[in-house]
Amino acid sequence: MKNSMRVAVLHQQRDLRFEEIPKPEINADEVLVKIKANGICGSDIHFYEKGELGPFKVTEPYVPGHESAGKIVETGREVTKFSVNDRVVIEPGISCRRCEYCKTGKYNLCPDVKFLSAPPVDGTLSEYAAVPSDFVFGLADSMDYKAGALVEPAAVGVHSCNRAQITAGMKVAVLGVGPIGLLTLQSAQAFGATEIYAVDIIEERLQLAKNLGASHTINAEKSNLEEKIMELTAQEGVHIVFETAGSTKTAQTAVGIARRGGKVIHVGWTDPGQFSYDIETLMEKELDVRGVNRYANAFSRAINLMEAGNVQVKPLITHQFKFTNVVDAFDYISNNKTEVIKAVIES
Repeated sequence: MKNSMRVAVLHQQRDLRFEEIPKPEINADEVLVKIKANGICGSDIHFYEKGELGPFKVTEPYVPGHESAGKIVETGREVTKFSVNDRVVIEPGISCRRCEYCKTGKYNLCPDVKFLSAPPVDGTLSEYAAVPSDFVFGLADSMDYKAGALVEPAAVGVHSCNRAQITAGMKVAVLGVGPIGLLTLQSAQAFGATEIYAVDIIEERLQLAKNLGASHTINAEKSNLEEKIMELTAQEGVHIVFETAGSTKTAQTAVGIARRGGKVIHVGWTDPGQFSYDIETLMEKELDVRGVNRYANAFSRAINLMEAGNVQVKPLITHQFKFTNVVDAFDYISNNKTEVIKAVIES
């Protein structure tokens, strides 16, 4: 096995290069994963286009990618759960496992978390990745590597529903049905939501949302969203609003379509990060507003839901590229956002 590997390195805005660097050496508690597939996240494209997202900025070259699946080719001497040739998915938020947040199960909030592909931490758009063995999960036999790469965004949907505390019979609105919105929609249905309203401005995405279980679809450019939701819910609004578009406009709309005592769950990162919010309506309705920071304890459940067919990821994959064409892939995705729902890079 050679001692170098190929990687995609983002140096600055729109400067992604295919390079060769030393292959990682594993620690005693780690496994070395031969990466077989990477999903391209909206955050990867955001860094590619703007060089920043939220508090993270590209200040030095780093490797993007964090939606990944592959095969174990080496195990550390302390690893007992996995063996060479096991097929796995990688949970990319590597926490310290020692702080209060980690010990109480909220390890996604660990102040020392190292999230693969959050600058300056390298991600998984590479031939190999060294990962602690407790942050990899076995890939079901019924799932190929492309599906495995989408366990990570599916976990966001599961965690969002955990944060919303969905119970059977609830009415839910999903604002923005890109990959995260579509996976949150399916997770909400699996959690027991019976009425799901999918909102977007792209008809193809709304049709896919309908195919995946949305009760109603609403094109926000053709209808008054608040009026339509109220009409469909007998003027009550929905129990849960998921803002998954990362849009300031939809974030501001969320308060208006939530029912009294409902919840607004912010999943998407808005740009800019600060905007006016209807506090009077929020207080008058006594709404709960909750943020979602990636996921915690969600990967196993996401895999189970996918294996059972409750969460489908294959219909989201609209484009596939070879790893050697990763630079062209980023350029294409950036310039064709309305066409691409989810792109997967295969090795």
